[in-house]
Order: sequence, then structure tokens, then C-alpha cells
Amino acid sequence: MKTLMFGAAALATVATGFAIPAPSFAQSTTQSEIVVFGTDPCPRSSDSEIVVCRRLPESMRFRLPEAYRPNGSPQERTSWANKARTLQNVGSVGVGSCSAVGPGGYTGCLTQEIQQSKQAAKQQQTQSTAPEQ
Repeated sequence: MKTLMFGAAALATVATGFAIPAPSFAQSTTQSEIVVFGTDPCPRSSDSEIVVCRRLPESMRFRLPEAYRPNGSPQERTSWANKARTLQNVGSVGVGSCSAVGPGGYTGCLTQEIQQSKQAAKQQQTQSTAPEQ
């Protein structure tokens, strides 16, 4: 009768979730994640190490990782120094300023147009050049 009572008590503790879990054995294996490109072989796993290979095409071998690739529009990638440089001549008047105020204000207009066209051509060339593979 005592055995039946003890068994019922043990069953009640397991059913309610108060049972003590069995000790687990520590795993001595480590896991490595490796990126392989093209037809490169994946390193073999050993007893103490698990190797997980992620295969990418050969064209991705020398590309920048996605975290380091520039993103956004060219306007978003422009540095603050270049943005400040465009504001450098705002409000200037006189000779070489390309303004209608003051004597000789028109003299800087040609220089300004030349600089803008050079910058636009350079920007067009960088946008139309395909990345090397």
C-alpha cells in the first residue's frame, strides 16, 4: 500500500510539472559557419566541430559584404563637407559672383556653369560605369 501511495505521489508531481529534470551532459562540439564560393569544397566536419557551409556564386567572391555596400541615392551619400561647399557662395555679390547685384556680378556665371557641367559629367560617368567583376 505504501508503494502505491508513493507511486501516486510521484505521478502527481510529474503531472503538475514539479519534477526535477535529469541532468544533461555538456556538448563538447562547436559549430562554424563558413561561406564558400563557386565550386570550392566545403571543409569536412569532425567529431568536435560541426561545419555549416553557405554557398554563393563565384561572381560574389570579391564583392563588398552587404553590410559595407553603399546604399541610398547619390544625394543621401553626399558628404556634409560637399553640402557645405555648395552653400559657401550663397549671398555673395560683386565681381565673380554671378549675381545681378553690384558691378561685375555677371562675370562669375561662365565659371559657375563650367564647374557645374564638369561635376554633372563626372557624376554621370560614375553612375554609368559597371562595377568590376
